[in-house]
Amino acid sequence: MKVKIFPSKISGHVSAPASKSSMQRACAAALLHTGTTRIKNPGTSNDDKTALNIISQFGAKTQFTEGELTINSPGFPEGLTGENKIIGCGESGLSVRMFTPIAALSSIKMILEGEGSLQNRPMNFFDQILPQLGVQIISTNGRLPLEIKGPLQPADISVDGSLSSQFLTGLLFAYGASVKKPVTISVNDLKSKPYIDLTLDVMQHFGYNISHEDYKYFRVKPKNDRVDSVIYYTVEGDWSSASFLLVAGAIAGGVKVSGLDEKSSQADKAILKVLRDCGADVIISNEFIEVRKSALKAFMFDATDCPDLFPPLVAMAAYCKGNSVIKGMHRLASKESNRAETLKEVFGLMGVDILLHNDEMIIKGGDPVHGAEISSHNDHRIAMAAAVAALGARGNIFVSHAEAVNKSYPEFFADLQKIGGVSEITEP
Repeated sequence: MKVKIFPSKISGHVSAPASKSSMQRACAAALLHTGTTRIKNPGTSNDDKTALNIISQFGAKTQFTEGELTINSPGFPEGLTGENKIIGCGESGLSVRMFTPIAALSSIKMILEGEGSLQNRPMNFFDQILPQLGVQIISTNGRLPLEIKGPLQPADISVDGSLSSQFLTGLLFAYGASVKKPVTISVNDLKSKPYIDLTLDVMQHFGYNISHEDYKYFRVKPKNDRVDSVIYYTVEGDWSSASFLLVAGAIAGGVKVSGLDEKSSQADKAILKVLRDCGADVIISNEFIEVRKSALKAFMFDATDCPDLFPPLVAMAAYCKGNSVIKGMHRLASKESNRAETLKEVFGLMGVDILLHNDEMIIKGGDPVHGAEISSHNDHRIAMAAAVAALGARGNIFVSHAEAVNKSYPEFFADLQKIGGVSEITEP
């Protein structure tokens, strides 16, 4: 799909989409819970659908009714039947990294597959860790597909957290669901700590008993028995997706976004700090967060713990006078695209100079953003960043492979139009 985005002045009110980070974790917790889980504000992105498909293959029953999702599970691996299951993880990095240790709780052989760029993302963490826990594993040179056979036996273990916190999330769920006595996971160089906070928040809600010492030692104790006949969980609004809307307000007029929790564990709520630092007009109320256009100045920000903010921050930096610096670029190599190189290419076509130096991305802002034809490289956040940057451009911007937004924010272009962003589909 190719979308044409026109320079536009925006104004209006939109609700943040459901957080896929929160939704996918809730799906894992609901699978492991023996009984019923009712999820309010469920997500509908491709990654959310992947998580629902996985838990369905693992024995859970799902049903949507009037904006609420009901999940009935016999528990896991108790509800698993059959042999040699093939589990499709789509393009969801969180799903494959979170559900692989969970799948390893079973003695049934599993083959976990992926699509698109996920096939090239490193999974060698499992090659190193799972055999230490009694799990047989065969990978494809550290990539998908993975063939595993458990059952996983929780034990004190030391792991590397430098590539992604998602691997630790999967281990925490698997350990939490199976430990019979306290066990410790020692973690070296953990990145994206706020995402682990989100994991622990969800697990605590479902009765798990996990503590940590400075994110270096995670103590997992046997799960608390829940006496509830039904567990209720509400999916948060998504700061990652909403960051594009908030940046759009700073660039092209003004926007009010509801459904965001300023006290959330989500790492990408840090967008508020950057918006303030660069001079955007930010107003926070109980009902919404409002961002209005003002003269923007260059900023410096360390995005090591929130690398998904790079694309919206680059779009904003293009309109900030001076050179903005974003640190933590090494976190971008294993995303849907090599995101640092993709941002440099895409924004270069729009007349924005980007320098990649060591672990820093330096964006020269303040010059006009030009119309251009660009590709999303099948990366949802690149498509949204280009569309937001187009709002203040001198000329129209065409984004091909724009359907990539379905991975995280299917309603993105509809919501952009709702607040005055003008776009049209030029190719289906």
